[in-house]
Amino acid sequence: MIDRLIDKIIEMQNPTCVGLDTDFDYLPDDMKADKAGEEIATAESATERITEFNMNVIDKICDIVPAVKVQIAYYEMYGYEGLKAFNYTVNYARGRGMIVIADCKRNDIGSTAGCYSKAYLGRTKINKKYIEAFPADMLTVNGYLGFDGIKPFIEDIKSRDKGIFALVKTSNPSSGELQNLKLESGEYVYERMGGLVAEWGADTVGRYGYSDVGAVVGATHPQEAENLRKKFPSVFFLIPGYGAQGGSAEMLKVCFDKRGLGGIVNSSRGIICAYKNPVYSGMNYHEAARAACLDMQQDLLAAIGKIGR
Repeated sequence: MIDRLIDKIIEMQNPTCVGLDTDFDYLPDDMKADKAGEEIATAESATERITEFNMNVIDKICDIVPAVKVQIAYYEMYGYEGLKAFNYTVNYARGRGMIVIADCKRNDIGSTAGCYSKAYLGRTKINKKYIEAFPADMLTVNGYLGFDGIKPFIEDIKSRDKGIFALVKTSNPSSGELQNLKLESGEYVYERMGGLVAEWGADTVGRYGYSDVGAVVGATHPQEAENLRKKFPSVFFLIPGYGAQGGSAEMLKVCFDKRGLGGIVNSSRGIICAYKNPVYSGMNYHEAARAACLDMQQDLLAAIGKIGR
């Protein structure tokens, strides 16, 4: 899986991932009312508009951006209708040729983790037939339960050509409360988790030298990110925190190797809410999203250089 993602990043010269964390409040005002001009007030109507919004953004960016990350929390809060919108968005993006990362941060004990894996990476058996519930390409997971909680995901990524990103050093301000604790070995917790991620993916390394078991490493913590890149050269990073959270291209360039490879950088509000930015004044939301993606591409390339060199 990771080779397919890297192929697209090199082809497009763009390590951008667009986060479709689409809150109804982010939509333009004209999408918040029905045909009669009345305010939308049901989950069904709201998620229909969210799906329409996502589709139009995807259509505008699919030729310049390799991947989208769909954060399930923004859909779960609308209940059953939200999950339908999540599923439709995942399938629509894949149909437009994009790599889809389901941002669900799943894990549990072995048998339950197996069910989570079937939902997003594998297949669910019903009598003699199989269904794909939410057929993403990659999934974010929480590795802090240890290997027995990760094993089902690894089995599915190997058999189904999929990938996972395990939480290692997250972008939120309080991440250090746990992740930066020092162990008796002298390692920090985030370093130990990075080591486990490297071990878990050791036999899935592809032709670019990266494995299908990646790490979530925030752009907002460049010192830790640089440390992880040096220690674990086979681990590919999903990099949140760019833009609205305060991370910059200059801060996150330490996540990349000398070829300009090693990570994909997520931006959510900076792209899907770009139409609210005066820089993109006069553009509709999907035109502004495309323009913001191109600006982000140039910003990242200025920091990391040509990709695949």
